[in-house]
Amino acid sequence: MATVTNFENVSHPSKTDLRQFAELFMPLFIASTEEAKREAIAALSQHPSVPSAVAFFIACQPISLAAPFLISSKCLDDETLITIARTQGAAHARAIVRRDDLSPTVIDALVGLRHAEDLKRPDEETSAVAPSPVVSAEEPKVEEEAAGIAAASALEEEMRQRIKQMAHHLNRPESDVLGLRRLSDVQEALLVRFARERNARQFAVALADSLSSSYWLSERIMLDISGAQLATTLIGLGMEFSEAAFILQCFYPHLAAAEGDMSRAEALLDRLDTVECEERVESWRRADSYTHGRERPSRSAPATQRTGTLG
Repeated sequence: MATVTNFENVSHPSKTDLRQFAELFMPLFIASTEEAKREAIAALSQHPSVPSAVAFFIACQPISLAAPFLISSKCLDDETLITIARTQGAAHARAIVRRDDLSPTVIDALVGLRHAEDLKRPDEETSAVAPSPVVSAEEPKVEEEAAGIAAASALEEEMRQRIKQMAHHLNRPESDVLGLRRLSDVQEALLVRFARERNARQFAVALADSLSSSYWLSERIMLDISGAQLATTLIGLGMEFSEAAFILQCFYPHLAAAEGDMSRAEALLDRLDTVECEERVESWRRADSYTHGRERPSRSAPATQRTGTLG
């Protein structure tokens, strides 16, 4: 887009330049091809003086276009970043997490962020009710056959539901988490980010938020230098295998060593049973709620000396 190229060449744009660019950019952007849009956003993501209206407009584009701008642009202030994360969904929030200059204010907002999709639970028990067939009073045979078919279908559905209930405890689908805690995309991205930075305190705060527990519980989990308790927690929260292994290796360097054809972290995770991990995590959360009354994590929480391991 020639408009973007001309704007790039202005090292110190005046208020008039910024206003004119904002007025021209949006209609031209909408009319451009996808490739032109990507090139324009890539260029503006490195520009230090993008008008706030244009910056917000770009940040609200589909993530396939907006990602470079969300990750790199210096023209997005904290308020705008928080607004984008809350209104545009998990993909945009994950891109924001990748920024190098996240402020404590934005981090706090991301840690506590809950997306609508995390609250949705599939209702497999609810089935659509088929509309009753229109039967003429002059066709009693058709009505009788329809009634017989409906009764057979109802009986078949009842038997299907009974079989599902009987098999449920033997083959629980992965999507059925039975009310257990599960990491949102933003929470998982924050845990990986803080692990990459070796920021144990921020990681513990984010972990406490993910567990909906006290800071004390997440601190106790991380103090197990074998890494077993953190591994159990990550698997119990549904974290992807490779991400969990990466986090363990960041905080417990000895787990990065090779063990056969995999790292010790991967071997540790491979030995864990998912259901047992979920049950262990839930038991820790229950004990923590009895002791600490479901305290919310706090950055000022004291890192007091703890001994022993969780049961």
